Amino acid sequence: MEKKMSFFDKYLTVWVAICMAVGVILGKIVPEAVAALRGLEFGEGSQINIPIAVLIWLMVYPMMLKVDFSSVLNVGKNPKGLFVTLFVNWIVKPFSMALLGYIFFRLIFSPWIDPAEADQYIAGSIILAAAPCTAMVFVWSYLTDGDPGYTLVQVSVNDLLMLVLFAPIVKFLVAGASNLIVPFSVLFTSVVVFIVIPLAAGVLTRMWLLKSKGSEWFNGTFLPTLHPVAISALLATLVLIFAFQADNITGKLFHVLLIAIPITIQVYFNSSLAYGLMKWLKLPHNIASPGALIGASNFFELAVAVAITLFGPESGAALVCVVGVLVEVPVMLSVCSVCNRTRHWFPTKSFAASKN
Repeated sequence: MEKKMSFFDKYLTVWVAICMAVGVILGKIVPEAVAALRGLEFGEGSQINIPIAVLIWLMVYPMMLKVDFSSVLNVGKNPKGLFVTLFVNWIVKPFSMALLGYIFFRLIFSPWIDPAEADQYIAGSIILAAAPCTAMVFVWSYLTDGDPGYTLVQVSVNDLLMLVLFAPIVKFLVAGASNLIVPFSVLFTSVVVFIVIPLAAGVLTRMWLLKSKGSEWFNGTFLPTLHPVAISALLATLVLIFAFQADNITGKLFHVLLIAIPITIQVYFNSSLAYGLMKWLKLPHNIASPGALIGASNFFELAVAVAITLFGPESGAALVCVVGVLVEVPVMLSVCSVCNRTRHWFPTKSFAASKN
């Protein structure tokens, strides 16, 4: 039977486009109210906008509830797929995106993008690529009949590595590929605020509810109830971001199209690399397909939060991360389609079977 996404997930690109339009309209017709919201920060000069921070916590917390650290213990029984995913996510993806960003924004698009804008767009691209996907991976894995246990292992390990690798990689690459300086203290604070806190809250909640309510209620009732909350928070965040950027965006619609080009290339390049390595290693399709999808998609909620924290909600870096949301859903659906059509390339042995 054909797998189907939920109504909200399937048309996420449409909702994102609507929220972009609504945000820009609000920014134009009620600029004073938007300015008041933009000025609400956790301390003067922190760049952490209170409304956006709350909404991002509402997005990230439900994802962190799915992280099962006990599943990481099983990775030693079949580590090849995880090694491929980690190699693509942390060695190839951030560096290839930095290179693509430099080539496109500094060189190819230089007639239309000035150097200051190029720096912002490169920084946003790096931030987006350095944050491996967490939530939507479960949707992509489901659509390609990926092994849910192994997908959970891959997501859990990536989340753990993100705690220690995200900040130094972003700082190093942004400084190397652009003229921007990323304050490590601000980046570290972003990791604590937008990863450590919701991850800790998610782990503690998960342990408590599994013990008190049981896994059937937790997975069958509690998690599905929170999914609409996460999607609604995402859409509300986008409305605010585009309201904050209204003046910037109305004059840069062409830039949105330009930004989408290297992001799209990056998705197809990394998914193809991961998928090809999985085939070379003769891994089963239900490991190869989610591995390719994890290696290509992004944790755009975190990327948006960090870009706003570092450069402000009206920055070019934040715009790049939001364009990443708009691009990701249709592009990743096409990757899912390719994975499903090439199932015969791979052996059928499952992760569960390989553990026995």
